[in-house]
Amino acid sequence: MNISIQVLASYIFLGITLAAPIGPVNSARLDKGIKNGFWHAWIVGTGSMIADGIFMVLIYMGLVNFLDIPIIQIFLWLFGGFVLIYSGVESILSANKFSIDTTRRKDSLFRCFLTGFVMSITSPLSILFWLGIYGSVLAKTASSYGTGDLLVYSSMIFLGLAVWDLLVAALTSGLRNYLNYKSLIVISVFSGLSLVGFGVYFGYQGILALFS
Repeated sequence: MNISIQVLASYIFLGITLAAPIGPVNSARLDKGIKNGFWHAWIVGTGSMIADGIFMVLIYMGLVNFLDIPIIQIFLWLFGGFVLIYSGVESILSANKFSIDTTRRKDSLFRCFLTGFVMSITSPLSILFWLGIYGSVLAKTASSYGTGDLLVYSSMIFLGLAVWDLLVAALTSGLRNYLNYKSLIVISVFSGLSLVGFGVYFGYQGILALFS
């Protein structure tokens, strides 16, 4: 096994860039972090990472053929849409029901963990994303470095996801100290609307698939 530090660093950076695009989980991280602080934002990301890890393992083992079944795809679109719309509406409705001093007690860590996990594990975009991106990364890695190092490079991608989770959690909890009450409400509503928007898109795609 001949692995260079530069190559490992490039795969860690790849993991960060895979996690960085704005999406449902990052919106939830922002919402929970602004309202509750570092640990709540971090645990949302941890739940999402575990879901991502499950996807990576399934793709690594080649156990993804069932995703070609139309009824499975329809279920994922519709259920994923429901989860996101519910979470977004909840975020909007509770936007003016917290205070800067007491927010940390509003949400349990376990609930935040479930939020991140369920959002990722039920998200068709996450599934298609990992199928497309991680599947191609595996193919490229195997052709460039051999199959023996696939697990090492996959671990570096996962480490990149963890680094991003820590960065976002630190950023949101840090911002929380410099925002006033109205700013927190605006951010909470914006995050909720973002989640609802993704949920509506998912639901629309599910309805199209159902009647096509």
